[in-house]
Amino acid sequence: MKLKSIIVSGLLLGSSFLSAQSSKTTPSNTVKYTQYELPNGLHVILHEDHSTPIVAVTVLYHVGSKNEDPMRTGFAHFFEHLMFEGSDNIKRGEYMKLVQNAGGQMNANTSFDRTFYYEILPSNQLELGLWMESERMLHLKIDSIGLETQRKVVKEELKQRNENTPYGSILNEAFGHAYTVHPYRWTPGGSPEYINKAAMSEFIDFYKTFYVPNNATLSIAGDINVAQTKAMIEKYYGNIPKGTKTIPRPTAVEPLKTAEVRDTIYDNIQLPGVIMAYHAPAQGTPDYYAMNMLATILSQGKSSRMQKAIVDKQQKAVFAGAFPVPSEDPGLTLVFGIANMGVAPTDLEASMNAEFEKVKTELITEEEFQKLRNQTENDFISGNLKMSGIAENLANYSVYYKDANLINTEIDRFMKVTREDIQKAAQKYLTKENRVVLYYLPKQQ
Repeated sequence: MKLKSIIVSGLLLGSSFLSAQSSKTTPSNTVKYTQYELPNGLHVILHEDHSTPIVAVTVLYHVGSKNEDPMRTGFAHFFEHLMFEGSDNIKRGEYMKLVQNAGGQMNANTSFDRTFYYEILPSNQLELGLWMESERMLHLKIDSIGLETQRKVVKEELKQRNENTPYGSILNEAFGHAYTVHPYRWTPGGSPEYINKAAMSEFIDFYKTFYVPNNATLSIAGDINVAQTKAMIEKYYGNIPKGTKTIPRPTAVEPLKTAEVRDTIYDNIQLPGVIMAYHAPAQGTPDYYAMNMLATILSQGKSSRMQKAIVDKQQKAVFAGAFPVPSEDPGLTLVFGIANMGVAPTDLEASMNAEFEKVKTELITEEEFQKLRNQTENDFISGNLKMSGIAENLANYSVYYKDANLINTEIDRFMKVTREDIQKAAQKYLTKENRVVLYYLPKQQ
């Protein structure tokens, strides 16, 4: 069952155009980097590593679906597509060809909080990547042809995800039921209806508001010379004007939940599903790390609690899992199970609740805790095995935490979590009052 990958792809709506393999680097104890800011507000982070002749050129724009007008949802994701339409100096359809002809790969994705673009190139093509991203930042082509082309593309993509993929609407339904005030109540896909209604002037205004250097982080990792790279960055980005519009930042705070929300969703599926969404603490807080480790205990690997108890022993589910949805503001931890043939959703829910009660009433064992710490450390190190991962993590830490050095030190925050912290987090957050429960049932029922 690939439900988790379906949900993750729904969260990070992405457009992958080329599939060349990126190169790995040997992990070291410390990721060294240089960071500075141009007068126009562009934040720059550079990591020099000569282990492979590869460079990752990435740009994180601090705009996601939560920055959208509620009557124009889907703009952030739409721009992810529109950014490949070309610029004043790159013809339509040429952007991908330039990267491919240079022996590289490219990708982009949109979340609640950001839109992220990258090229992975041979290091002798660094200047090409810098020029191409500067072109999109300054000279993006926004015309009727590009708008109509991408309207069709986005509409079809959302249809495939939400309607034609089993359980594909989980994110939409979970967040739509969990939030009433905060803009996380709609997901990055947004509404094709609003994209169709929007005038060209609205797209231009969105571009001039968010796609400006003072709302962007240029993060580069790989086989570079820092001094030479700085000179190239000044050449291509130094003259880009600083944005003059106010960048909307949502201030709404979701009220504390006091009652469970339940609903039934009928979908094109064969097996019923039980989806639970628990409101989770803000990232960077001690409870955030405890909840992340709790999710690992419940569902990461074949020896995880939900897998052993619900899937293997009781055989009530073909798949059961839990994972936190990463988000800048307080978000959700999703827990889900897909019922085995003939198992009622109520029975599956009861088994899931039983596992939650165990972590709330009993400390995890020392052996389980040590394994958890090892898994957590391994996951942290794995995130920095690729140049693209290093560049992305540096940008994320800088934008969300205002501390790029967490790429080296955040693991310490995880390691401070105790068995008692995990139990307290379970007691605090895994409550009925704090959750949404959705039964996914086959349409024929």
